[in-house]
Amino acid sequence: MKPGDAHIIRNAGGIVTDDVLRSVLISHHLLGTQELMIIEHTDCGMLTFSDDDLLERLRQKAGTAVVAPARFFAFRDLEANVREQIEKVRSHPWIPAHFVVRGFIYDVKTGRVREVSA
Repeated sequence: MKPGDAHIIRNAGGIVTDDVLRSVLISHHLLGTQELMIIEHTDCGMLTFSDDDLLERLRQKAGTAVVAPARFFAFRDLEANVREQIEKVRSHPWIPAHFVVRGFIYDVKTGRVREVSA
């Protein structure tokens, strides 16, 4: 790969947030990116808590915050989450039908990557 061949957008859980959508839209419409690969991994920490649990832990440790995330986007099912993120991108009105969106799960124990059918 050469510089500019791939645009890497990372965050906890591989969640398609508004900021991720912003980056994808810029990458596609201004830089010509034609495909998005959403890659999540086994043993993801986002599977180990709920949003409410984390919010309560934060409040106990640090009190309340004036500015805080509305959600942390914890999830219980890795495959379902990959499918949900694919759909978030595909359903955005500024993402054209020809833009390819695929999802994958990287197995941290085997090193294998498998595609998740959408």
